[in-house]
Amino acid sequence: MMVLQRFGLVALATDMTIEGDAARLMPWGTQLHVTRIAFDNPTTEENLRNTGPRLRAAADLLVPGVDLAAIGFGCTSASAVLGPAIGELVGNRAPLVTPTSAALRGFAALGIARLALMTPYLAATTDLVGDYFQSHGIDVVRRSSMNYADDRDMAVLDADTIVQMATNSDHPDAQALFMSCTALPAIGLIERIECALGKPVITSNQALFWAMLDQAQIPAAGPGALFRRRTW
Repeated sequence: MMVLQRFGLVALATDMTIEGDAARLMPWGTQLHVTRIAFDNPTTEENLRNTGPRLRAAADLLVPGVDLAAIGFGCTSASAVLGPAIGELVGNRAPLVTPTSAALRGFAALGIARLALMTPYLAATTDLVGDYFQSHGIDVVRRSSMNYADDRDMAVLDADTIVQMATNSDHPDAQALFMSCTALPAIGLIERIECALGKPVITSNQALFWAMLDQAQIPAAGPGALFRRRTW
């Protein structure tokens, strides 16, 4: 009898994208269990920081008493704001993976030190993510914002708008483009943008689920250069 590798995910109440992306990326033999926390738009630093006290109770609802290979937190900008404290806020039931920690794991796997950053956020929120990467030794050579304040608006952006913004956000010195936000519907566009830019393109959800699987040493297929790399 096959033993499923089970994972948990704490998503924002307003995220309309992450579960669909998970269904595309999590391979046969795994099972993802999802819970949600309240989130108050707009995506300001204060509202992002307010997710912290909500995490423990949400994580405790993830199939209590069942072992999990990892727990993912589905908000890039909130994980940047909360920083190292997020681990204590979630608890130590299973290894925690966030989009920002996952992105750093992916950058290391791909040998990326210089990055172009694209987000659907307001510029101030973009800087929260850019500053996080800078503080971890990544040179963010360009920061580009689409200036949306509500993640529900980000989730319904059309493909051509996202691709155009992504190509405009590149920089000749960047070794890769990071597209931030778990609500951004970008998974299906990664290979199209990589072909246009000629360099790796990493998105929040791609990095999050790649890192959860990579940490558990589970092979998986997925879009983009990142899914062709393992750290084990």
